[in-house]
Amino acid sequence: MSLVTPKVLGIVNITEDSFSDGGRFLDASAAIEHAHKLANDGADILDLGAAASNPAAKPVPPDAEIARLAPVVAALKREGRAISVDSFSPAVQRWAISQGVDYLNDIQGFPEPQLYPFLATAPAKLIVMHAVQSRGRAGKIDVPPDEIMDRIKSFFDQRIAALTRAGVARDRLVLDPGMGFFVGTNPQTSFTVLRRLPDLRSAFGLPVLVSVSRKSFLRAVTGRSADAAGAATLAAELFAASRGADYIRTHDPAALRDGLLVGKALAGPKGEA
Repeated sequence: MSLVTPKVLGIVNITEDSFSDGGRFLDASAAIEHAHKLANDGADILDLGAAASNPAAKPVPPDAEIARLAPVVAALKREGRAISVDSFSPAVQRWAISQGVDYLNDIQGFPEPQLYPFLATAPAKLIVMHAVQSRGRAGKIDVPPDEIMDRIKSFFDQRIAALTRAGVARDRLVLDPGMGFFVGTNPQTSFTVLRRLPDLRSAFGLPVLVSVSRKSFLRAVTGRSADAAGAATLAAELFAASRGADYIRTHDPAALRDGLLVGKALAGPKGEA
């Protein structure tokens, strides 16, 4: 098993109700301190989200998202950090671009055509995520494992074509197939997507991001709570790296970095186990 070295996104939830750490970093100073810790632990990019996307989360108005994000983005920009803003609000996305962020991360995969001319002129990379619910936060939809890859490929065929027709450079796109409730309630559906990451990369020739950290499908297999899902998360993240994931979004960059370093040591000088 060979491991690539993915870029690591450290998750900063500036939220009240994120499923694993809601409320912990709602205060700007706490969020900035946490971002520093994630960067010191090995995060290449800090992924800031001010509205949770789990099925139980409450809606957050765009002005409230921006108010939560603004002091954190400003502080991290002053320090020269690479920043991603995780939001599906066009108003928040426009604001984030105006602040010079490096990535926009949209769980809806940028479905608003009226935003495309603006996106086409912006320098940020776009993390285009597939989700079975199409719009809004994650739902609870049952998708059989044997159907999921066709759905994902069809989604990316259409969305990539729409974005590039509007002038968005293809090399700015990063594909996220979704995980957990974003691909369905059946845990095996998420495992199927992980196993078939090479199919996704070969189908589109674009970098792929994987976000499995503490998610429900891992907890369903292990019976662990979100706070106790670190070992399951690391196992899934290392598997994703072995299947060619270019980016991994995680709550725990330190564990992932350590795991990748040990994997490389085990692989030896030729890079193969």
